[in-house]
Amino acid sequence: MKTALITGITGQDGSYLAELLLSKGYKVVGMARRTSTVKYDRVEHLLDKLIVEQGDLHDQGSLLSLLEEYKPSEVYNLAAQSFVPASWSQALLTAEVTALGVTRILEAIRLFDKNIRFYQASSSEMFGKVMEVPQKESTPFYPRSPYGVAKVYGHWITVNYRESYDIFATSGILFNHESPRRGLEFVTRKITDAVARIKLGMQKELRLGNLDARRDWGFAGDYVEAMWLMLQQEKPDNFVIGTGETYAVREFCEHAFGYVDLDYQDYVVKDPRFYRPAEVDLLISDPSKAREELGWERKVSFKGLVEMMVQSDLEKLQK
Repeated sequence: MKTALITGITGQDGSYLAELLLSKGYKVVGMARRTSTVKYDRVEHLLDKLIVEQGDLHDQGSLLSLLEEYKPSEVYNLAAQSFVPASWSQALLTAEVTALGVTRILEAIRLFDKNIRFYQASSSEMFGKVMEVPQKESTPFYPRSPYGVAKVYGHWITVNYRESYDIFATSGILFNHESPRRGLEFVTRKITDAVARIKLGMQKELRLGNLDARRDWGFAGDYVEAMWLMLQQEKPDNFVIGTGETYAVREFCEHAFGYVDLDYQDYVVKDPRFYRPAEVDLLISDPSKAREELGWERKVSFKGLVEMMVQSDLEKLQK
């Protein structure tokens, strides 16, 4: 039985990845930060099948202790300060966790067992003010937020440890991936939750920022399979994961409201408070390398994703 360690187990991606690895017969150990209130909502249905241990990307000792106790063959680093708008108000925290935290894990692997296979969650936000369309593995980075900058550091330190210490360190450059488990602060879930509330008479309007920002949106459940596939290859590498399609926030609203027979224009209000200091206007992936080398394909369409999320929020609120 293989053992996998997942940092950020309580997040959206961590929960889907844990499900996938358990279905493949892995022993799954999740690392979560200690908080005064235990919040395991996304993995509650898995708690009798996995092990959750306290640890923190700020604390090198806790990382080494987990490696020594469980001796994982694979480590997936999904922990981060991952909300882009918060990275301006918490720039130093974002750097400490999202950037330097990657070094602490890699250093723990180097010291304990260089045969461990490591996955780093990189991000399409690294492309920022895009240098070419679509974006692929060789596209230069131009991050437009402290989060994007921190992710660039995490990406390059992963490459550096791969080349310097011969560690199987892989980086997945994932474009936006959503699900019913997405946090309410993210625009996609903010939209689908509001649609459900408006339909049920619990809310009257939805305030959003830039409706013309375009993103490459996929289903998180599909994307965690790509993470796993990357660690099953003969050689470590970088892979862009996305759908190759782009939609505006406006189109997301149109589909979400349309699913419950409403017109988004009657409810959506543009609010300057939600504009970013430096906007990322267009992100669209070229996932051809992942398709050819990993054999990975997305299964859920954009329309299917939006409808899945709205339906889930309707059912939650009706309960």
